[in-house]
Amino acid sequence: MTRILITAGAGCVLSALIGLLILPVLRALKAGQSIREVGPTWHNYKAGTPMMGGLMFIFGLVICLLLAIPVMTDYTVFYVLALALCFGAIGFLDDFCKLKKKQNMGLTSLQKALLQMAVSALYLYIMYKTGGMQVVDGNIPLYIPFANMSLNIHPLLYIFFAMFVMVGCVNAVNLTDGVDGLCGSVTVPVMVFFTAAAVLHQRMDLALMPACLVGGLIAYLFFNWHPAKVFMGDTGSLFLGGAVCALAFAMNMPLILVLVGFVYIIETLSVILQVGYFKLTHGKRLFKMSPIHHHFEMSGWKETKIVIVFALVSALMCILAWFGVSGLAG
Repeated sequence: MTRILITAGAGCVLSALIGLLILPVLRALKAGQSIREVGPTWHNYKAGTPMMGGLMFIFGLVICLLLAIPVMTDYTVFYVLALALCFGAIGFLDDFCKLKKKQNMGLTSLQKALLQMAVSALYLYIMYKTGGMQVVDGNIPLYIPFANMSLNIHPLLYIFFAMFVMVGCVNAVNLTDGVDGLCGSVTVPVMVFFTAAAVLHQRMDLALMPACLVGGLIAYLFFNWHPAKVFMGDTGSLFLGGAVCALAFAMNMPLILVLVGFVYIIETLSVILQVGYFKLTHGKRLFKMSPIHHHFEMSGWKETKIVIVFALVSALMCILAWFGVSGLAG
């Protein structure tokens, strides 16, 4: 437990130091955010704020895990890190395209979807072939939270299910990155949950990654809290989405994402419902704007209030999720 606390502290310190180093570089490179024309007009003042700030907690995490290798016995955490880094690389490519074009459109939706599906499929195949994925009598058990039981799923069906969940989770986290401090604040309790769940089930080496991200995200929030000095960009949000879903699958509890990822799911559903309602009613809107954090923004909520309320909801759902998976212990 001491090692995990030290890792969280190290992640915070390293990420903060890296942030202090890269922020002037991002400013010098003029790696500023472009604001979407369809977004809230009062966000226009944020144009030019450096993006790709997610690099600070990504580098902090990588350094921490590399330093921990001599005392590790379970290297599953590096499979998880690899998936998160692959999604982060897709986000970095998207951010780079935005900067090159000097607009808020990088990769197309199809390009991102194809890359994300390819990454998910490759990760799942490697996990299956190397024994990183639990197999019982030729099937893969899918744990059902609260019921303390598992359903045996054929590997091919499980992989298609997992690909859908991963791509959906990653993009849901990406949608949550809409106001200063939101995505980072919502994800902190999610990483606390995965740290506690890994410790409970004696996956101490795996617990290092979410613990380090707790510290890294806290450091990042010093830079990203309203008014933000830097944005994580798709580099950071897609990395976090990859980390969230990879941790869930590595612990054999993907269905728990419904609870720990509750805020992400609500954000995504608000977009789906808004688009569907708009088309069905020929131009009417269900929300003032989607994702739903913009609806609250347009209803008069300050950005800090949105962040605090959404983070509290995330924390409460993570506490509920804890009771759903505690039966796995032993």
